[in-house]
Amino acid sequence: MQILVWVFEVLFISSLVGVFPLSLAETTSPGVCSEADRAALLAFKAKIVKDTTGILSSWIGRDCCGGDWEGVQCNPAGRVTTLALQGPVKDSSMYMKGTLSSSLGSLPFLQVLVISGMKLITGLGLLSHLQTLSLAGNHLKGPVPPSLGNLRNLEMINLGRNSLSGPIPASLKNLHLLQSFDLSFNSLSGFIPEFIGQFRNITFIDLSNNQLSAHLPISMFNLVSLSYLSLSHNQLTGTIPEQVGNLKSLTSLSLSSNKFIGHIPASISRLQNLWSLNLSRNGFSDPLPDVSNRGIPSLLSIDLSFNNLSLGTVPKWITDRQLSDVNLAGCKLRGSLPRFTRPDSLSSIDLSNNFLTGSISTFFTKMTSLQKVKLSNNLLKFDLSELKVPDGISSTDLHSNQVCGSLSSILNNRTSSFLEVIDVSNNLISGTIPEFSEGLNLKELNIGSNKIAGQIPSSISNLIELERLDVSRNLITATIPMSLGRLANLHWLDLSINRLTGRIPTSLLGIKFMRHASFRANRLCGEIPQGRPYNIFPASAYAHNLCLCGKPMLPCRGKKQETSQ
Repeated sequence: MQILVWVFEVLFISSLVGVFPLSLAETTSPGVCSEADRAALLAFKAKIVKDTTGILSSWIGRDCCGGDWEGVQCNPAGRVTTLALQGPVKDSSMYMKGTLSSSLGSLPFLQVLVISGMKLITGLGLLSHLQTLSLAGNHLKGPVPPSLGNLRNLEMINLGRNSLSGPIPASLKNLHLLQSFDLSFNSLSGFIPEFIGQFRNITFIDLSNNQLSAHLPISMFNLVSLSYLSLSHNQLTGTIPEQVGNLKSLTSLSLSSNKFIGHIPASISRLQNLWSLNLSRNGFSDPLPDVSNRGIPSLLSIDLSFNNLSLGTVPKWITDRQLSDVNLAGCKLRGSLPRFTRPDSLSSIDLSNNFLTGSISTFFTKMTSLQKVKLSNNLLKFDLSELKVPDGISSTDLHSNQVCGSLSSILNNRTSSFLEVIDVSNNLISGTIPEFSEGLNLKELNIGSNKIAGQIPSSISNLIELERLDVSRNLITATIPMSLGRLANLHWLDLSINRLTGRIPTSLLGIKFMRHASFRANRLCGEIPQGRPYNIFPASAYAHNLCLCGKPMLPCRGKKQETSQ
């Protein structure tokens, strides 16, 4: 079998715990482990030179089917049927390093193989009973092996989140039992093969985030059992054919970030089970299909952002529905903000990059479930005192409008602890930065490009969750507070183009994960904190101040500059 070359050390990560749940402890009265299967497993273990998961340390003793060998399941005859090595999804310290031994090809009864974290894979073409193959979440390189087409009992393939390249091999047309097909987040090229329409049992297809091109194969629209289809972030061209209405089982359709053109076909209204539709970032043009009269009755989420649409107003068949997510950014909307018939169902709204005008005072009325709102890059004109956002909102983006007023209207002791993101940059906001009370969970605060004066309050240290702070292009004076150094999670800081004086406090050295900082164009003086990352940031981060010195600027007068730090 063709060898797939893996990066030598990769993380032991798998997202399949929720999608393909496997109870590693459940077996049906297994017999004593076959000596041949035990030998094959130990040969696999021998090729792993490092295992921080500790899983393989349980592989001791004679009986691999007794329940003590973690990740191994057997049938009543003592033959291994499942090898599922799954580590914590978010724990980057859990990984394996080594080679995936071809000895796995000596497990003739293996039906489920879920492994992440190897270097080489070979011999899988011998696993004729295999039904589930998941090698997702690694740095797997090279083409998809044509020999996978020999695994005719496969019902699920997941090779997502790797670095596979080349075309989808024609040999996969032999996999007539396939129900789930995931090659997402790779570098696959070429076209989507016509034989994909032969997978009559398939319910799940995810080919997103590749480099696939050409038109959609018409055969794909014969898959009446298909429930989930994602082809987003490719280079697909042409139009959506009218036959899309044949996908009667479809619940989620994502074709975003491709090169599709033409009209969205009226037949899409026949998709009675569709609840999520994402056609954003393509070249679709007017007019939209008329999907009133109970068309797409299950729809909950719609994204038509950034196409060639000139909607003018939000269509009534959108405003009158009980939707949870509405994304119509860059759709050339004009006039006042829309009114939704069922505002209580909305959890996310994106109407950014349009030409919306007027006030916002009544827009959020009865939006009790709203979590995220993005109204940036419009022509909205209102005072912050008019902004009455729901208590449960987590993200508010109003940048690049004509908003005025004081920050104290939205940042005060009544600010919800659910709020994590505020972006009101590039507006006409004045006044000062208010004091910050304890209990706020802000992660991002962007108030740049306004007319805010005064100082940065020392109570900024109460924003203990803050990751990104931008107060650039304002009229802020006084010194940088020492308390800023207590924001241990901060990784982005922009204080540029203000009127700050004094020194850059050495307390900032306590922030270990800072990736970007700019102190440019202020009135700062003295030695730049001489520790990473501040002494290795580009000199432009400190330019146009009074007398900053020390790496990466010129040495401070009378002080010899260290060669390295």
